[in-house]
Amino acid sequence: MKKASLALLGVFCIFLGVIAVRTLSFTSHHLNTPPAQETRLDRDAMLQRLSEAIRYRTITNQVTTDSGSREFQRFHTFLTKSFPRVHKFLSKETIGGHSLLYSWKGKDERLKPVLLMAHMDVVPVDPATESSWRHQPFSGQVADGYIWGRGTMDDKGSVLAILEAAEDLLASGFEPQRTFYFTFGHDEEVGGNNGAANIAAALRSRGVQLEFVLDEGLNILDGIISGLSSPVALIGIAEKGYLTLRLTIETPGGHSSMPPVDTAIGVMSRALHKLNASPFSPRLDGSTRRMLEFIGPEMAWSKRLVLANLWLFDPLVRRQLAASPLTNATIRTTVAPTIIHAGVQENVLPTRAAAVLNVRILPGETIAGAIEHVRKAIDDPKVQLTPLPVRMEPSSVSDIESPSFTLLHQTIRQTAPEAIVAPALLVAATDSRHYSALTKNVYRFLPITLGPEDAKRYHGIDERISIKDYERCVRFYAQLIRNSQQ
Repeated sequence: MKKASLALLGVFCIFLGVIAVRTLSFTSHHLNTPPAQETRLDRDAMLQRLSEAIRYRTITNQVTTDSGSREFQRFHTFLTKSFPRVHKFLSKETIGGHSLLYSWKGKDERLKPVLLMAHMDVVPVDPATESSWRHQPFSGQVADGYIWGRGTMDDKGSVLAILEAAEDLLASGFEPQRTFYFTFGHDEEVGGNNGAANIAAALRSRGVQLEFVLDEGLNILDGIISGLSSPVALIGIAEKGYLTLRLTIETPGGHSSMPPVDTAIGVMSRALHKLNASPFSPRLDGSTRRMLEFIGPEMAWSKRLVLANLWLFDPLVRRQLAASPLTNATIRTTVAPTIIHAGVQENVLPTRAAAVLNVRILPGETIAGAIEHVRKAIDDPKVQLTPLPVRMEPSSVSDIESPSFTLLHQTIRQTAPEAIVAPALLVAATDSRHYSALTKNVYRFLPITLGPEDAKRYHGIDERISIKDYERCVRFYAQLIRNSQQ
């Protein structure tokens, strides 16, 4: 008995030793970087240009109207007028109707090109919410330290910042060693199939292979991640897949005074309840696991111990992440009912009920697997399930050991030195997926700061970008171009 107790004690000591050693060796991924080069900006003129850009109502729609086309053409004219050096020294092509491809020829053709991208289109503003905006949504008002309006965050701020950086570099006599492409889509908010997809196809037909792609995506989070006092700059190294499913139920209908056991609405309600009770299994791997490995060493000892030993604490961490919608979306495929239709009058049983589900698919899973999960969860032959046309498999996961990721890490540290840098999963979709055949290095990041109340500004009320963040965006792109010379 004594020997057994000693053996158990020995095993326990080894167990604690493994935990302690892993925690002590769980060290920071911080890069020490040289100072950023000076970028001289005409702040007032720069803010005025972004403000004017917001006034163009380049609203995306599934069907482009004549008025929509004219607004994009007016915006193109504005860009030509605002950035004369860019339009003198870079070649410009209009592709897919209204999307733009700029080519900045480098001196060394042995170096693979870099592609910086953004999109010119914006989502509509719900008329019912216009009175709730602090400033009119298409005013481009500069007030209280911010530029306000639809597109400041998503994504005209990026378009203008890239062009401001290039214009400033050209003014200083800068000549790139490698070729740069700037691509600005006009239909990102509806899938990018006319814009980014056609630009990518054009580059592919010319035999272009890229060093890396950088698109919008994740940002600098401040006060959002529990346990961190410093802001965290998250670089999206993968994004979730996209699928929309329509559920339909057909019934005879009739008078509401004589309802059957299964009405169309009742069957639909039961189906949605069963689906909600059968979530996809959580997984702590890939991009999200790598994020925890980067931010864990910056946390207090107790949290550091847990994240250094995910081999032991994986279930605990998954439970904690699942408790918040924001982090739950990073560990599982999610299903959200977004549209429900049924009924025409209060005393008439509807003959049809329909619901639309938006599914965001975790990397490592598939569209086919997601459809099968939904079908099995509902398990009702009366419910017809139809995938809608826009669907995208999850992206591959970009390599964080690549020189491209290190370059981005370095540039963020130079322009946002207060931030911890970490890879992460983007739960939304971007145009960057269209370029996956041109490079294995696809990243998603824009250096604007989001506090706890700011994420809802994307596609929401009071979209805005701080003047400080917009200036940093311009400096970030300029520094990134300089850093990409080898």
